[in-house]
Amino acid sequence: MKRTIRSTALTVGALISSLGLPAGTAHADTATPRIDLRVLVVSDGDPSTDAIAAELDAAGTPYTEVDLQQAGRPVIDAGFLADTVNGTPRAKFQAVVLPNDNPFAADSPEMAALAAYEQTYTIPQVDAYTYARPEAGLQNPAGGGYSGSVDGVQAQVTAAGKAGPFDYLDGSVPFEDNSPDVVESYAYLSTPAAGADFTPYVDAPIPGQSTRGSLVGEYRHDGRRELVVTFVYNQYQQQFRLLARGIVEWMTGGVHLGASRNYFAVHVDDVFLGDDRWDTTLNCTPGDIDCPQGAGVENPIRMTPADVDYATAWESRQNFTFDFAFNGAGSVDQREGNNGVDVLADKLIADRDKFRWINHTYTHPFLGCAQDTTVVPWKCATNADGSTQWVSGTTISDEIATNRAWGQAAGLPLENGELITGEHSGLRLLPQQPEDNPNLAPALAANGVTWLGSDNSREPGQRQVGPATTVPRYPMNVFYNAGKAAEQVDEYNWIYTSRAQGGSGVCEDHADTSSCLSAPLDTSTGYTDYIVPLETRIDLGHVLSNDPKPHFMHQSNLAEERIGYPVLDGVLNGYNALFADNTPVVNLRMQDIGTELQRRAAWKAALAAGQVTAYRVGDTVTVQAPAGVAVTATMPTGTTYGGSGFGDAYAGEVSGWTASAGTPLTLTLASSTPSLSATVDVGGKAAATRTTPRTRVPAGVSEQVPYTPDD
Repeated sequence: MKRTIRSTALTVGALISSLGLPAGTAHADTATPRIDLRVLVVSDGDPSTDAIAAELDAAGTPYTEVDLQQAGRPVIDAGFLADTVNGTPRAKFQAVVLPNDNPFAADSPEMAALAAYEQTYTIPQVDAYTYARPEAGLQNPAGGGYSGSVDGVQAQVTAAGKAGPFDYLDGSVPFEDNSPDVVESYAYLSTPAAGADFTPYVDAPIPGQSTRGSLVGEYRHDGRRELVVTFVYNQYQQQFRLLARGIVEWMTGGVHLGASRNYFAVHVDDVFLGDDRWDTTLNCTPGDIDCPQGAGVENPIRMTPADVDYATAWESRQNFTFDFAFNGAGSVDQREGNNGVDVLADKLIADRDKFRWINHTYTHPFLGCAQDTTVVPWKCATNADGSTQWVSGTTISDEIATNRAWGQAAGLPLENGELITGEHSGLRLLPQQPEDNPNLAPALAANGVTWLGSDNSREPGQRQVGPATTVPRYPMNVFYNAGKAAEQVDEYNWIYTSRAQGGSGVCEDHADTSSCLSAPLDTSTGYTDYIVPLETRIDLGHVLSNDPKPHFMHQSNLAEERIGYPVLDGVLNGYNALFADNTPVVNLRMQDIGTELQRRAAWKAALAAGQVTAYRVGDTVTVQAPAGVAVTATMPTGTTYGGSGFGDAYAGEVSGWTASAGTPLTLTLASSTPSLSATVDVGGKAAATRTTPRTRVPAGVSEQVPYTPDD
């Protein structure tokens, strides 16, 4: 799919003349303006503008979207953009995002109004994706630049970018190349136009030349500032995810509501247990309910003391902490069958302070309905009256309490409010069990459980289960029943290939299934060459999306061939190669992740209800939110609140949550924070409505909508 970019040239000097004001003239009747902390996003359905809106959404940064394709949309004029509040001039938006440098029709009074507004209040404009041309501060690519695919290109943050909005990056900005059949990244590479005040922030080599062309840069002209982006992207692509923070910080001057960090947590389930092993002949796992009863040899996979040593050394090397979800019965059974000996448990308990620990129930039973395994797939067993047979509340409570007591006796540093049930059981499970076990919530209450792990692939949102709030976890495509790469690949082939190729046919039955294969992978190379890069890309995508949800794998993946580590190293090593030291991965434990998600939900609900007010006047930022709703904001280093430093340092700024009592919160910006327009005319002059000329993109030049990878 292609669409042609439309654009219009107009100088602000002409706009100011149409206002009746000489450029740079200040009236005697002036005041320091109020700038509302809200972004105006003008969209025409393009993926790049939508990507920026998604970034603002994820961070909790308020914005107003005007869809140019929507009938009855508001008209962007002087009254829409600015007014006065108690005699103080108010700019209603701190930044403007446009699909390109001018998406309006020829002779548009709306573009004239925007340009005059930006000049008057020193409001920056982001051109989400525009053609390189003199009106955007760049030479036309036809005159020595390049237009076309940049798949696989290694772009670079320039010195100006590192000293400016992209200081959180190490320098490299790799462009994805995930499919050889699709142009995923289309760009215009060009150098600044003659005489233009243009500073490239991100550039790349121009093919066939010794020069580099801008991909992201700042164009200053006529009292305005534009961030000119000349490559197309969507919200999932890595190149955008790397640059999204800098785009927002540039447009807001680092002063905005909301916050963004890069999170990664890994839960390792079934610690102390042995996980059943995939049978490459039966194409199932002996011991599981989908495998013929009595068939095969279970031959479980269980960590060893050497695996524990490897895990602690790996944590030290990566500056990372695992969360071990444990089942105490695994050690009890091991000792009973080995004259009281369990060298794994002895080692883990000796090293207990090197990990975080989560109650995973004592024996890892299924805690939902009683399962009728006489049919495939299984179904919930029923009573004589047709009602569902449920695992009792006593059983659920005993599983929680016994495992907790075992862990406490072993000296494990537990947070008693955290729980992950085996297979996330007890929670609703479609299609067999469409509702929670009604005995689950009372058992959670009886045991003081406040955070309950859930499966993000089933339930991506948080919800309440009695006193507990769920914490959705991303399942990693490293299987619980594989300790060796060949086992993992064999099972992967079975799941994701067609029946004609010896597979399960799930992709034939469910066309929306991700990770489907056109042909089976080689069992000797498929893990390293295909599965690891794919899973790494998916998981790193979560990390780069301001998503705190944890990932989970199993203790079997840290045993034998330790097949979990190549993915984990891929994520962390890949991350560290991209980001500066001031932007570390944030590694939270489960209850802190749950709290972060809960705060975000309350904040976004308050924003949606119009209950948050925030604005800047000079060096003072005022924020008001409903009582009990914590306020989140990002501010320049040195910002104070109540006489103390605000927030925590991250990515060259400070950000965090502040409790709200429903009264205004006042933040004081550091004296080094760039100021906005010092004074604004309060005489009520209207924005320009001058007609504007229109310039089209050269004939035959078009953009391509990028490929969206599986997530």
